[in-house]
Amino acid sequence: MIATIRHILEESVKVKQALLADEALHAKLAQTSVLIADAFRAGRRVYFCGNGGSAADAQHLAAEFSGRFYKDRKALPAEALHCNTSYLTAVANDYSYDVIYARLVEGMLDKGDVLFGISTSGNSGNIVKAFEAARAKGVITIGFTGQGGGKMAGLSDHLFPMPSKDTPRIQEGHILIGHILCQLVEANLFP
Repeated sequence: MIATIRHILEESVKVKQALLADEALHAKLAQTSVLIADAFRAGRRVYFCGNGGSAADAQHLAAEFSGRFYKDRKALPAEALHCNTSYLTAVANDYSYDVIYARLVEGMLDKGDVLFGISTSGNSGNIVKAFEAARAKGVITIGFTGQGGGKMAGLSDHLFPMPSKDTPRIQEGHILIGHILCQLVEANLFP
């Protein structure tokens, strides 16, 4: 059991070491944080979508923007799209689970808004369809995926593929880079 614990910790550290060594990622995080801050300044909104643990991460990161991260400051307009269970169950039942997010993108998001899609495989059908709908509306897409990016690679304006194929390690990386973006955006908007 102790060896398993040590192995898990070592694998988690390897992902973070790879992120630490990736200077292109650092530049992309800086650029994307400015894009998000500029969107907020322009009165745009930021939305998140994911499934399972990625939905939990989506909700977590939306709360960092709409609540607070480090600073007491005004709320920023950010929300996770999956929080209305009546909507989700109605659309999944009446249409398909694959369109739950795309329909919200069509109905709620506007050009210049930002949509984060979180999928460890990069192939989640409902996230892919949401990104297709976002592209048609001029919504900026930010993909958090695992290694390779899956189908989301070609649909993401800004792609952050984690250097792993192991779901828990990918999710740990997602929350780390999500926190980095939250901190940078908050510092940009509220110096």
